[in-house]
Amino acid sequence: MNSRVSIVRCCDYSNVRGSIEEAIELIGGLDKVIAQGSRVLLKPNVLAIRPPEDAVTTHPAVVSAMCELVSELGGIPVIGDGSGVTRPDSTATAEAFRVSGIEDAASGCGAELINFEQSGFVEVDIPDARQFSRLYISKAVLEADVIISLPKLKTHELTLYTGAVKNFFGTVPRKNRKQAHFLEDRDLFGEAVVDIYSFIKPHLAVMDGVVGMEGDGPSRGTPAYAGVIMASYDCVALDVVASELIGFDPLKIPTNRAALARGLGTGHPELVGTPLEEVQVRFKKPAGGVTAIIPPFLRRVLRRHFTVKPFINTSSCALCKACVLNCSANAIEEVDGVLSIDDEKCILCYCCRELCPNDAVEIKKSLLVKIASRSKNR
Repeated sequence: MNSRVSIVRCCDYSNVRGSIEEAIELIGGLDKVIAQGSRVLLKPNVLAIRPPEDAVTTHPAVVSAMCELVSELGGIPVIGDGSGVTRPDSTATAEAFRVSGIEDAASGCGAELINFEQSGFVEVDIPDARQFSRLYISKAVLEADVIISLPKLKTHELTLYTGAVKNFFGTVPRKNRKQAHFLEDRDLFGEAVVDIYSFIKPHLAVMDGVVGMEGDGPSRGTPAYAGVIMASYDCVALDVVASELIGFDPLKIPTNRAALARGLGTGHPELVGTPLEEVQVRFKKPAGGVTAIIPPFLRRVLRRHFTVKPFINTSSCALCKACVLNCSANAIEEVDGVLSIDDEKCILCYCCRELCPNDAVEIKKSLLVKIASRSKNR
């Protein structure tokens, strides 16, 4: 693998396309990974329903520029993600796309926009897994010819830093994400993230480091200026350099450590473009969030009782079986003319609720969720 990592100055988003072109050319060019007619999945970070200026999501100007560059080479750009926001339907990602400006970016470039929550998931085996030997992966990922990570440069309360590798956490459904968070330990969580990354094997990463996030990222931190665009064919190498750029020891980042231990990238890439020492900044480190103040055993108890699950209201159900046909996990069964959802199999994608023509799929909230919802609405 070509493990060059490029760093290019970019003072603001008005000239981001030029910086992206330069960054990719410095490592060998976009034509090395894209052929005429290739279906190219661009995976931005669309973590939450937040505007671009909050620096939570990949800036739409970066997404637009990549769509244009892919199209100019004859590739077919497709933009896809699954929001980290928990909402009892599949509208969270759609709303996050809109508010982040990525929906307009896709429309302006004529690119297909895929909501992973609605497009379905496929269960796959993960070779040499450390935490998850089987996972559900977005169908859109499996159908792509080329996969490009478009991460935002941010800190993270659990993994300390989040970048090109962690960006693929958005390709799995909520249930798998919850299972990963149940691990609690930073190193185990890092291994779980790398299980996902090891299966996807992206071809390129272009990082939005113009304005990143410091402090209690990935969503509750503060925007922080770094003024760079970075690129590499090796996502792990890019993360090693990016974490060092913001003042973190790369080997203290759990995802870096886990990926390097499996030989999934290099820890000593060739740097090209602007010298690292000329653009290094010091981002404020995360305080640790709840992991720093609540004991692990209590966190596990609380999370297992913080649930939002779909169920079928049999009095409204017309037995059309749209939910059965569209359930990626085959979690919906008919017994004696009644449909029900197996909680153990359900992956919490809420496609059943989205696709039911009779609004027969309702939501069952645990007591803790109800209490939290009331408090939030006061």
